[in-house]
Amino acid sequence: MNAMIKQAVDHWRYVAPLLSRPETAEDYDTLVESLDELLDIVGDDEGHPLSSLMHQLGTLVFEYENEHTPMPDSHGISAMVFLMQQQGLTQADLSDIAPQSVISEIISGKRHLNIRHIKLLCKSFNVSSDTFF
Repeated sequence: MNAMIKQAVDHWRYVAPLLSRPETAEDYDTLVESLDELLDIVGDDEGHPLSSLMHQLGTLVFEYENEHTPMPDSHGISAMVFLMQQQGLTQADLSDIAPQSVISEIISGKRHLNIRHIKLLCKSFNVSSDTFF
């Protein structure tokens, strides 16, 4: 057995839960918490050793949300843009919600607001989640 496979075998029981598709809301919440921790560690550093793990967890979260959560329509995006304008904020000012590039894609309609974004927007703007639905 080569060294890389041996290391994977030795550590798989710790890594496998992070790479498993969430089946329940509890699994999803755990995955989102793990993703948030990785986002804090990795940030925007695409060269970080944990970057690929962060992207994989992001994909699993995205797929779960697409299956289990109705996505808000453009009303939510319009509300976000309105609140940004009211407070004189730029896309970069929402970096605690998502990177500027993601905010730009949301505003342009290339991406949707997800539940995590909405929770953070509600906290940031001190508004109800109904604002974005």
